[in-house]
Amino acid sequence: MIKHLLSPFAWPIIFFGLAIVAGSIALHHPAAIAGPGLSWLDAVFTATSATCVTGLIVVDTGSYFTRFGQSVIMILIQLGGLGVMTYTSLIFYLWRRRVSLTDRLALGQSLLHDPSFRLGRFFIQLVLVCLSLEGIGFILMYLAVPGFGLFEALFHAVSAFCNAGFALQEDSLTAWRGLWTVNLIFMVLIVLGGLGFSVLIELAGACRRAFRQRTPVRMTWYARIILRTSLWLILAGAVIIFLSEWRAHPEQTALGERIFSALFQSVTARTAGFNTVSIGEMSNVSLLALILLMFVGGSPGSCAGGIKITTFRALLGFGAGRLRGRRQTVVAGSALDEDSLNKALTLVFFASGIVVLAMLLLVFLEGADLPHPETRGMFLEIAFEVFSAFGTVGLSTGVTSGLSEAGRAVIIGLMFVGRLGPILFLSMLQSWHKQEHFSWPESNLLVG
Repeated sequence: MIKHLLSPFAWPIIFFGLAIVAGSIALHHPAAIAGPGLSWLDAVFTATSATCVTGLIVVDTGSYFTRFGQSVIMILIQLGGLGVMTYTSLIFYLWRRRVSLTDRLALGQSLLHDPSFRLGRFFIQLVLVCLSLEGIGFILMYLAVPGFGLFEALFHAVSAFCNAGFALQEDSLTAWRGLWTVNLIFMVLIVLGGLGFSVLIELAGACRRAFRQRTPVRMTWYARIILRTSLWLILAGAVIIFLSEWRAHPEQTALGERIFSALFQSVTARTAGFNTVSIGEMSNVSLLALILLMFVGGSPGSCAGGIKITTFRALLGFGAGRLRGRRQTVVAGSALDEDSLNKALTLVFFASGIVVLAMLLLVFLEGADLPHPETRGMFLEIAFEVFSAFGTVGLSTGVTSGLSEAGRAVIIGLMFVGRLGPILFLSMLQSWHKQEHFSWPESNLLVG
């Protein structure tokens, strides 16, 4: 049993679990609290939200916690962001080399003897890239955002790049809705944090080579999928939000501010959690668009959550291939291997099952004793909360603080599973079982 619990797939779970325990103890300490005492459940909720870079809150971060408490939250965000990027980037590297993940991680010393891979340099490079981008964001925020001091700029730079969505203002970023410079700084940090370490390194190298050699920027097949799909998702989400909010609130704000608000919410729905408009006042169409964006999330090896862009593209390729009568699933000019397609379908199946189960639990816990006429709109709000927690986004229509203790416990579990990903838990469970060395007889089943 101990051997199973210490398997390579359990390492991220243990790491995040220990960070949440330590963070909960620190946030429960009187030195971290400026207001009334914080319950242990709310301390665990806040620590989980920070470590899992979600951003859902039950108390206001800016007024309820002292500078010490806010610093604890910022450290947890940094640990959670770098921890996820470290593990997933390492897994992605090994996948690209077509090496058995279990063997390479279980025999960690073999990595150090691999002449083409230096683990220490890999982690140092990852940390330096992340801290450099956060440092640039910190400087820009300090100079450009009205009212930001040194700590505020540092806190929000870390929160934005790690896609955490924690803000020190009760209304998030709505005060700077009309400042395009502030919107742009946050959007760039959010997008960079959601691209993934491998894509960031490749993009920087490609741009450097293109500048020196005056040649077009050339990217790998994987990076092209990430960049193009990210762009299309952001633009599609922005158009839907812009049109639906224009129809729902035709009298509000100028055209330029509407465009930036729609673009910002489309970007932040990809697991960042900041908002420049009140989410609870958005139209149902906009909320549905945000739910879909939250479910997709960002790219593998990034600070973002969701089922990931690559899974989404694999599903689109699978559907398009079946409509055209293809036997293969083609994505951006290349056919996916069977293993990648099976992983994508498995991830979507389990992710869908998890969010449906969570919605059933929350509907039962928060409104099972109320008749339908008294709960109109509650289902959409609960669905939004569930997708936000699973996608580690942090956007909310305002129901988080009103959840019961049992409801908050469901959200805590959902944030934890969503941050690490259902595939990790499934892989860990599969590693506990022996592989079958036989095939079952096949039969035809009437479907559809």
